[in-house]
Amino acid sequence: MTQPTSFAETISGQSGSRRMLLVWDAPNMDMGLGALLGGRPTAAHRPRFDALGRWLLHRAADASANAPEQGQIEPEATVFTNIAPGSADVVRPWVDALRNVGFAVFAKPKLTDDSDVDSDMLDHIELRRHTVGLAGVIVASADGQAFREPLLEVAADGVPVTVIGFREHASWALTTEGLEFIDLEDIPGVFREPLPRIGLDSLPDDGAWLPPFRPLSALLR
Repeated sequence: MTQPTSFAETISGQSGSRRMLLVWDAPNMDMGLGALLGGRPTAAHRPRFDALGRWLLHRAADASANAPEQGQIEPEATVFTNIAPGSADVVRPWVDALRNVGFAVFAKPKLTDDSDVDSDMLDHIELRRHTVGLAGVIVASADGQAFREPLLEVAADGVPVTVIGFREHASWALTTEGLEFIDLEDIPGVFREPLPRIGLDSLPDDGAWLPPFRPLSALLR
């Protein structure tokens, strides 16, 4: 009987080259984007993973060029997500689009509140760290509780560590020495239109209205 193939064995990029590893925390990033927008994003405000992939390719190429004596660095783009019961048909086109761009997707059923993908993301970082090695780790998440200490351990090995997210939700990354923070909107081409970001830390001099996230009538539902 054929044994099940592990996630690490199925994803693209089987060479022994060190990795520039991108780990995208889909549940957390979706929640953060929804909080910024006050609801489900439209097509104009959904991240373009082709642009994110190109950014990762350039970052890996620059790292290879800056340290040619250390060998070729291979970019590896991964997305981790939960699949709620009954949502497979809705989510499948998005997953297929990611795979078509060149991202590996780890999908896990959302069976309970504890069925998150945090441990799976950390396991994959550790797998690469202790096998082929890491030339850089990029985590897209605002979940400092899950990632802060593990990422600091990786950084202590001399591996560049970057956190991608939204500055409104990532104070832990902005204020932690040893971690680089990049706002997702600052990556070229990731959003077709600017995000409607008016926050308490970016108010115009004459003030601004902050609209409600939901109608007042929702209190009666």
